[in-house]
Amino acid sequence: MTAAIEAEGLVKSYPAGRGAPRLRALDGLGFEAASGGVFAMLGPNGAGKSTTTRILTTLSRADAGTARVGGFDVAREAGRVRELVGCVSQGTGVDPVLTATENLVMAARLRGYSGVDARRRAAALLGEFDLADAAARRAGTFSGGMKRRLDVAVALVHGPGILFLDEPTTGLDPESRTAMWAEIRRLAAERTMTVVLTTHYLEEADRLADDVMIVDAGRRVVQGSPERLKATLAGDSLSVELLEPRADAVRAAIARVPGLEAVAVESRGTTGRLTARAADAPAVVGATIAALEAAGIPFGSVSAARPSLDDVYLHYVGRSLTADSTEEGAAA
Repeated sequence: MTAAIEAEGLVKSYPAGRGAPRLRALDGLGFEAASGGVFAMLGPNGAGKSTTTRILTTLSRADAGTARVGGFDVAREAGRVRELVGCVSQGTGVDPVLTATENLVMAARLRGYSGVDARRRAAALLGEFDLADAAARRAGTFSGGMKRRLDVAVALVHGPGILFLDEPTTGLDPESRTAMWAEIRRLAAERTMTVVLTTHYLEEADRLADDVMIVDAGRRVVQGSPERLKATLAGDSLSVELLEPRADAVRAAIARVPGLEAVAVESRGTTGRLTARAADAPAVVGATIAALEAAGIPFGSVSAARPSLDDVYLHYVGRSLTADSTEEGAAA
């Protein structure tokens, strides 16, 4: 079976201002995504996920490297790729002045549908995405969740075999995000299509993806199913919220606790986080607390759990994706 996506050595850079070196968004990225199911590119903002999506959907060209989507070269056979894919970008792509029906009819007409067929296709998609009651409303009056559902409907108007969703739930409230997750799983199952998802939400990748590729600094770090990636980490994870980022003192105190491995201390401004691995994390919680208290190190919550995707990210990248996302959100 032909892979849905094959990429090798993708490089892409952008100008960074007069006199400054170009910003390299992709640095030799290469990977394969199998046909069918949900393939997720997981990483913080700036990792190169959206740049990769733009190249794979022919909206941008790589400086170097090759990529094939559905067996077609994205540079030499761009027209064939566009026939095969649908794309939902980070921002809404619908016209806020047009009604839901008008947005879908326009999209269908641009894809070559006749007027009658375009209206028929619009009605079918409005029903599928539970938007029939809002068919005559202007899209600008829709809630965030409704707009995203309409975005996906527009991307599916021509029946693509591969659907790209670039950060589809960013900015949605928890209820709308959960509803969008259900839609994504339904699409992958009912339409037997490949869904390519970019996200910086750990839970999103864990719950939706059949295959996850962690991306950092424009490079592929590791790839596999969520369960297989978590299984590469031996033992449990231990996490301690630090109320002061005293890394050297924390490491010295923790060194006296037997059974802890892969100890890492991250600073988050005026606070921090201690993470470690242990064969039986719950069994060493008491000793960890005692060591921190004896060293006079203030701390907050302490948790022990089976490995998570954040543990995987920390292990392979060297820092927490949760911390990355927090820092980016504060800077935004």
